[in-house]
Amino acid sequence: MRDLVKRCGQALSLGTLTLLVACRQDMHDQPRFEPLEASSFFADGRSSRPQVKGSVARGELRLDKALYEGKLNGEFVREFPIEITPEVLDRGQDRYQIFCSACHSSTGDGQGMVVKRGMLQPPSYHIERLREVEHGYLFDVITNGYGAMYDLSDKLRAEDRWAVVAYVRALQLSQNATLDDVPPSLRGSLEDNR
Repeated sequence: MRDLVKRCGQALSLGTLTLLVACRQDMHDQPRFEPLEASSFFADGRSSRPQVKGSVARGELRLDKALYEGKLNGEFVREFPIEITPEVLDRGQDRYQIFCSACHSSTGDGQGMVVKRGMLQPPSYHIERLREVEHGYLFDVITNGYGAMYDLSDKLRAEDRWAVVAYVRALQLSQNATLDDVPPSLRGSLEDNR
């Protein structure tokens, strides 16, 4: 029995020693650079490498100029480069409430919360000049910013920026609609409710 206990103790000691030797900390600390970490390997001292000139990163090929720039041949587009569906309008409303309403307000009149607290007031979306601009102009302002407005290109995908433009157009229509904008089949019910 004593011999059996001695063997079990040796086996347990050998197993523990094997585990301790096999589990090394540098397995957890991989030899790689963290983002923006300095590097003596490259002449410029940076580990993060700039994109190779003339190359296109995966998912970054932007052939549709209307979709990604809001322009064709240097002119702002008048037509939406995406299909406007109820889902797109819902997405536009969601993104608008998150990124735009603080300045422009929920109705687009330029009386958002930050304006009430002293920031510069943006123009109302309901003025004639902004009701008549091309869709591409609004997309360009969202993409590149304008005046005190910062650009949102790093926060909103191109499709989401177009959804916001569609929602702004819906806001404009909601505040400036006339009876002529109502389909003839629905006009009777509106006239009855006057």
